[in-house]
Amino acid sequence: MITDLNEILSTNIKGMKRSAIRELLKYLGQPGLISFSGGFPSPLTFPVEDLKTIMMEVMDTEAAMALQYGATEGDVLLRTLLVERYKRDGFDVSIDNMIITTASQQALDLIAKMFIDRGDYVLVGLPSYLGGLSAFNSYGAQMIGIPMDAEGEDPVFIENTLKDLISKNKKPKFIYLIPDFQNPAGVTMTENRRREILALAHKYDVLILEDSPYRELRYEGEAQRTMYEMDGTGHVVLLGTFSKIFCPGFRIGWVLGHPDILDKIVVGKQATDLCTPPFTQRIAARYIQKGLLDPKIADIARMYHSKQKVMLEGLQKYMPEEFSWTHPEGGLFLMASGPKGLDTNALLLDCIKEANVAYVAGTSFFCDGGGQNTMRLNFSYESEENNLEGCRRMGEFMKKAVLKLS
Repeated sequence: MITDLNEILSTNIKGMKRSAIRELLKYLGQPGLISFSGGFPSPLTFPVEDLKTIMMEVMDTEAAMALQYGATEGDVLLRTLLVERYKRDGFDVSIDNMIITTASQQALDLIAKMFIDRGDYVLVGLPSYLGGLSAFNSYGAQMIGIPMDAEGEDPVFIENTLKDLISKNKKPKFIYLIPDFQNPAGVTMTENRRREILALAHKYDVLILEDSPYRELRYEGEAQRTMYEMDGTGHVVLLGTFSKIFCPGFRIGWVLGHPDILDKIVVGKQATDLCTPPFTQRIAARYIQKGLLDPKIADIARMYHSKQKVMLEGLQKYMPEEFSWTHPEGGLFLMASGPKGLDTNALLLDCIKEANVAYVAGTSFFCDGGGQNTMRLNFSYESEENNLEGCRRMGEFMKKAVLKLS
């Protein structure tokens, strides 16, 4: 082994940190553990039998293509079918506005690689998705957190920050937002708030990176238009994925954007993995083509809505009165907040050991190191029974933790 590994490590890898969520996975094998930690879909949603049939069909009729290298931009049939779905929802897009990526995490990495030099500024939600923060951090971004309320990120803060940074010749490279059922907070940005922030992007000529992995999993309320659909000027890049509505193991995501932006992402992707696996892309395309995806999404939404209601009821019944939590209209997550002085990161291992319940400490999602009294809870993975039992165990544990503060 080389004497001093650190001596030859890149600046980028030195700045990277292990994912707090990935690190929690090592505890998932603990007997009886109820995990609210990962962003895992329920395995019960995986269309195993349909996929068996489609896989054999692809192997019987399209094996030469599906097992070969593919275009970096992605499978033409899959892109065409996805574009048709967006057009059905009123989007003005063509296949030239879409490329396929190896899930949306690769898209986040490629966009960070494309835009961020060390020291560049990026605006992100406070809190925001850990995978996005990790990608931006790995390229040396300086992230500024945008405070949120029940309507989403604060446009006044955004404008004041843009003015200040531009006056110092430090214009941010982009604004990263998750408008629908935000991860981790579960908040959905109102259409009025979307319009305000989009107007700022136009006024100050700043790109918006709109991450949209959960949009089709709505259980309550009215759907809001995406910022990409509202824009029409090329100021928004939209990320989508099959990970929450189909099969995360297929690792299929996509980017909608102006062709000039997509061209640069393609260059970056060619240096990364050449292409997303053609085999899984063609299986996904045939699944859509057979008309199976929309009914499956409807089934998933019904299942997760029931799980969401059980978790909300369990929190209300068992958590200390000092706690509050968001009420998401869809998606997979909600965020709970305890009293000031509570440190959910310090309590995590004890909660796993004593209550046999895992969550993600909120500090992982705050670029400014805040959120010590918060936690993200996932309600999609465990059964309804475990959601309720997990809330009971966690509630008993947190009641003791709150008493120790007094």
